[in-house]
Amino acid sequence: MRTLALAALVLLPTLAHAQKDVAVKAAAAHADANWPTALKIWEWAEPGYQEKKSAAALAEVAEKAGFAVKKGVAGIPTAFTAEFGSGKPVIGIMGEFDALPELSQEAVPFRKPRADGNGNGQACGHHLFGVASLSAALAVGEQIKAGKIRGTVRFYMCPAEEGGAAKVFMARAGLFDDCDTVLHWHPGSRNTAGDSTCLARIAVKFRFQGTASHAAGSPEKGRSALDGLLLAMHAVELLREHTPDGTRLHHTITSGGGAANVVPEFAEGFFYVRHPKAEVVKQLYPRLLKCAQGAALATETKLEVVYLGGTMEILPNNALAELAKKNLTALNNLKYDADETKFALRIRETFPDKPDLDDIAKVFDSSGKSSGGSTDVGDVSWVVPVTGFGTACWVPGTPGHSWQAVACGGTTIAKKGMNLAARTLAATAYDLFADPSLVAAAKAEHKKRLDGKKYEAMLDKDQPPPLDYRTPGKGKTGE
Repeated sequence: MRTLALAALVLLPTLAHAQKDVAVKAAAAHADANWPTALKIWEWAEPGYQEKKSAAALAEVAEKAGFAVKKGVAGIPTAFTAEFGSGKPVIGIMGEFDALPELSQEAVPFRKPRADGNGNGQACGHHLFGVASLSAALAVGEQIKAGKIRGTVRFYMCPAEEGGAAKVFMARAGLFDDCDTVLHWHPGSRNTAGDSTCLARIAVKFRFQGTASHAAGSPEKGRSALDGLLLAMHAVELLREHTPDGTRLHHTITSGGGAANVVPEFAEGFFYVRHPKAEVVKQLYPRLLKCAQGAALATETKLEVVYLGGTMEILPNNALAELAKKNLTALNNLKYDADETKFALRIRETFPDKPDLDDIAKVFDSSGKSSGGSTDVGDVSWVVPVTGFGTACWVPGTPGHSWQAVACGGTTIAKKGMNLAARTLAATAYDLFADPSLVAAAKAEHKKRLDGKKYEAMLDKDQPPPLDYRTPGKGKTGE
């Protein structure tokens, strides 16, 4: 009897590993089957909070797989959750799907905006993000259904990551409160994993209302809204010198007038303030606001402030990060075929440096580093233990938010990176379901890093999601 018991103990890890392989292979199969959906989302290129077709397509995939889908969560029409199973643990997997404006591009290795496009482009690979995450959730759900693991897998479809901060509103609504851990990933130009963080940020629109007049015949009767905006932007430039190290200030003009001979009646600018720590961002925002208030006073225009809220820095979790890194390293099999290599070489010629294409075979350790950008994933990480990783969906050296990223996103280069992400998510989720000690370690580390701090969203009281933030001039003063 003792011999049989020992033999059983030896077999258990082997059986568990075999079942994990089943989940990984299922995730790969789902990712391949859902590639056409990813391409549709790439083609639709819907901006933040306007991802109606993309949301419907992904919700349909989840519903057909038997997941319980809740649409319009947190007061956001294009946000939904889809879950399978019951009880603990509850493992969340997040996805995104919004595109960026002014980056329309064909899937070719040279600059060519799409003739039939809407001007937007999937320059951050979010068409891959949502599909890979859902594919992994489907694979895990099958394992729960088969009785191989117990608990609940929940997929989160999160709109408007690019400045709209949907996850902040979802976190405020308590949608992550019952999760034990949450996983995510992101497309990139190389494979990365580790307990990295990002910059906290606040986004705001400054809208100036002036008085229209003939710019030559009666300029003294006009008050230029554009002058107000330009003066605010200049003040922000001067502010840069007197901010803490690590601060980033960005702005762009979203509306600035229509005719040179008309004093602009309305102008709008979109502003970001970022820093590695949310508390510093909160201190910098009032100073940014003064730049706009002073500009309105000087130009005799009226200022409207449209506060879009902020996002926290990511609270790292090394316990989860090491698990994801281990799986990503074990599963990485990325390799270009002849056609992909030809495409990659053409893309690489558009870069000043010439990164090694073989980098896709490596996994780079991002531990202790910052992405340099911001993400609303940060808010989720203050509620529940979170980790993420990146896979090479673009040619090495490709910057995010570029036409090159959009071009790669419509090719099999992106498909391979998306498939790797789905497999890694499924493997990591399976480990968390199969080994309660991994979840416990992640939770213990999360509590220690919080150090007694409580999460507070950087939102105004009762602030609704800015569903029209991608519409220039929407709701401008006087309308």
